[in-house]
Amino acid sequence: MSEPSLFAALRSRSPRDPGLVGSRLALAHGAMLDDIDALATDLVRSGVRILASALPNGPAWIVVDLAAMRAGVVHVPLPSFFTDVQRDFALRAAGADAVVEPLPRGQAADKTLLVAGTPLALNRRIAPVPELPTGTRKITFTSGTTATPKGVCLGEAALTVADGLVQALAPLQIRRHLCALPLPVLLENIAGVYAPLLSGATVVVPDPDEVGLRGSSAFQPAALDAAVRRHRAESVIVLPQMLRAWSAWRRAVSAAPQPTLKFVAVGGAHVGAEVLARARLCGLPAYEGYGLSEAGSVQTLNLPCADRPGSAGRALPHARLRVDDERQIWVGGSLMLGYLGADRTVSPAWWPTGDLGRIDADGFLHIDGRRDNVLITSFGRNVSPEWVESELQGAPAIAQAVVYGNGAPQLTAVLWPARADAGEAELAQAVESANARLPDYARVAHWIRARAPFAADSGLATANGRPRRHAIEQAHRDAIDAAIRTRSLQPMDTHDLSRTAAGIDR
Repeated sequence: MSEPSLFAALRSRSPRDPGLVGSRLALAHGAMLDDIDALATDLVRSGVRILASALPNGPAWIVVDLAAMRAGVVHVPLPSFFTDVQRDFALRAAGADAVVEPLPRGQAADKTLLVAGTPLALNRRIAPVPELPTGTRKITFTSGTTATPKGVCLGEAALTVADGLVQALAPLQIRRHLCALPLPVLLENIAGVYAPLLSGATVVVPDPDEVGLRGSSAFQPAALDAAVRRHRAESVIVLPQMLRAWSAWRRAVSAAPQPTLKFVAVGGAHVGAEVLARARLCGLPAYEGYGLSEAGSVQTLNLPCADRPGSAGRALPHARLRVDDERQIWVGGSLMLGYLGADRTVSPAWWPTGDLGRIDADGFLHIDGRRDNVLITSFGRNVSPEWVESELQGAPAIAQAVVYGNGAPQLTAVLWPARADAGEAELAQAVESANARLPDYARVAHWIRARAPFAADSGLATANGRPRRHAIEQAHRDAIDAAIRTRSLQPMDTHDLSRTAAGIDR
């Protein structure tokens, strides 16, 4: 998909067809295009080159995004959960010369805009324009595994992801997509806005409160369930922890089936076959996918016609995949132009993802974990913590888990329960159940209850829900050490030790 082809597709719809639906406003295609054209003209006349946006989910966010594209202005979406320090860093690094944000009541702005019925402030900044890769259209910031945001420069190649999704999802004939994730998250921006609009579907983009999101950690599944029903949504994208909470709530209240829901895409981290099975049993047609910002988001996806739970699905039409001799996954076909501030642009051929995995005989991708996360125990065994975490999170009692143990004889886990009232005995039983499915060298010997959920606004997770392992370890270092000391005072199980030693890699 190119930018002209997207706008050609939008203009091919009837002006009266519903385009964007928010909590308080709906825009037909004609009105949406009028707003896009008006704002694009305003941006050009104002001489804006790099536009940052700090807006909540709603029709105005999408109009700003598409107007920037229309005007040839680089768009820098700022996540609402960024700290002030992260926001300032992103603005300086991107060289944003204007910021659009909600109009503060009683405060002046350099320019006042009315976008999709929403009053916005456009404030200018004096900023040196950085040297961007040629063709940069969007800079998406991902916090990665550190507190410093990393800017990914995307061009038109990233838009081919939307094309691939449209082709893959065509048999489902999805006509209404509900945006549940924050729109600055590239997954929702590409798969939840561009792909539905390109296919002629309506994009439902309610206020965050309406879908149960407050910040990036407080999630109320009952609100999302009600929003899906209220807006007759046929598809929605969620993170794994959201799916676990949603499934648990539906089971607890024996929720009625969602009559319109056809497809729940799950991405951001590994899900696991057991979690998917429980979701489907309670009426959520959940399918796991895989992608990364450096490749424009989604690369593989399970589909009703091609489904292998536990895998990340087959490559979408736009994607190319290969796995090297060290089991690292490489992607091609829709790569970024480069990192913001990097000395060189990206080769157009292949990008090393840093993820480990394999492609089975039927073309399904299986993710084993991150290369950098592999633990080497003191017995010489290599363990991907994501494997153990998937087993732990397969238990209904555990919402999130992070496993440590590099250089140690045994593994330690930090657990966040699925329910606030989950007792220690329930968590212990969940760990015991997971251990029964794992070999002895990958079993969890020590565990502690986390002090906070692993979320972006707590600093314990990235924007797409990946845990910040070092931050979680630092936040719980004292409790981890205490748990290990307590365990070390217990009599040694020499039988377990002999079994572990017998399994040392040769």
